[in-house]
Amino acid sequence: MVGRLSASLVGILAILCLGWPSAVHAAGSSSTIESQAGELFKAGDYAAVTALYRTQPSHTPASRPFLRLSFLSFVRLGRTDEALTVYTRLKLSGQSHDAALLRPLALAVITNRVRDQKEHVRIAAYTTLAELGLQETKAILEDGLLDSSVLVRARAAEAIGKAGLAHKSGALRRALSDAMPTVRIAAMTALAEGQATDLTTRFTEIARTDEGPESIFAAAALYKLGQSERLSDITGAATLPDADVRMAALGVLGRLKRPSSLAVLSQAVYDPNPSVRAFAAGALGEFGSPGGVAPLTHAIGDEIAMVRSVAAGSLSRLGIKDNRPLLHALTRDPSWQVRAGAAEGLLRLGDTSAIQLIGELAQHADPSIRGAAAKALSLVPESQAAPMLKTLLHDQQPLPRLMAAMALGKQTGTVLPLLIDALRDSDEAVRIAAAGSLIRQLGRTQSPQPPR
Repeated sequence: MVGRLSASLVGILAILCLGWPSAVHAAGSSSTIESQAGELFKAGDYAAVTALYRTQPSHTPASRPFLRLSFLSFVRLGRTDEALTVYTRLKLSGQSHDAALLRPLALAVITNRVRDQKEHVRIAAYTTLAELGLQETKAILEDGLLDSSVLVRARAAEAIGKAGLAHKSGALRRALSDAMPTVRIAAMTALAEGQATDLTTRFTEIARTDEGPESIFAAAALYKLGQSERLSDITGAATLPDADVRMAALGVLGRLKRPSSLAVLSQAVYDPNPSVRAFAAGALGEFGSPGGVAPLTHAIGDEIAMVRSVAAGSLSRLGIKDNRPLLHALTRDPSWQVRAGAAEGLLRLGDTSAIQLIGELAQHADPSIRGAAAKALSLVPESQAAPMLKTLLHDQQPLPRLMAAMALGKQTGTVLPLLIDALRDSDEAVRIAAAGSLIRQLGRTQSPQPPR
């Protein structure tokens, strides 16, 4: 039986049974564990490399090349917790972090969860991949289009578009026939952004026959493909009886930013449906015109807190510092969510006086308020934000930890240690968010080469 075993496996068995010197002799290859690990890694036998690593006492010094090979082997096997332990041994005191190692580790933390049994974990993984838009994840993204979860499929379609892969993706074209409108809309939007002009006839048919929001997104797709006359169809839909259609139209008009649409968006903040009013307020922020100040000033006085909160955020997105008194007034709103939105808006306009309020919100009893505070901290200078984000990363509830991990991805300071620590979080979604932020940070500061 031994005669049929590979030389590498004989070596591993010898290590386990007889000790290292005998193992080297039995393997008949190199005289050091480092070189043997190198041969195994080159052959793609990552399991054998990790088995070699386990034979070494943790208190015994190991060479950096051997630890590096062990680390990469654990990553390629998807055992990211063990890889992180090896990375800790690699990271000597005073040395900078190694982007060429951290990036594949972070990406593996995300991609290893795309088939998790828990739907919310898969959604978190694909949401993060959509935000990153990495071309190297094409196979995983297209696989997501077959997931049982509607939201996963929609996020996968969005991610394919953001990665610039839509025009080449046959799987995304097939998603136009998905059973759920949400997925079809995501696929249609991504394909239009990718200038898939061969689908013009298909989009025209959808716009002509569908009576729901899908027809609005089909018209928007046709507009992006050069049919400027479709703008009037979208504009007209903003006043149709169906609230879902009105919201779809308002959202599209906000993104298209055509000057003629401002009047329609402004009028919609008076809609009888509060969800439509919130959509209108959000669209005005995305539209970004100073002409949106008046309707948004009306919206911050809305009876529904959700509308006031969205309007506060949109006011700040207009970039007009004269709007700060309006936002200051909202920091005393009866709704803590509105206060959080107003504080974030003030920070976006450069008003650091809101940091004190964010500090109070970060200690609120409601975890959703603490989460909103963490989100706002992405706009606070690292020297002031880091202590609060570090505290929120150890919150008892996962939502504040999740939002803190996401906020760290937008910071510009030395936050890598906090994100690496968050990769050990007990909640899968938090680890995924931390991994996404880690990749963003590495992309911002370095251009790592693929590990060899």
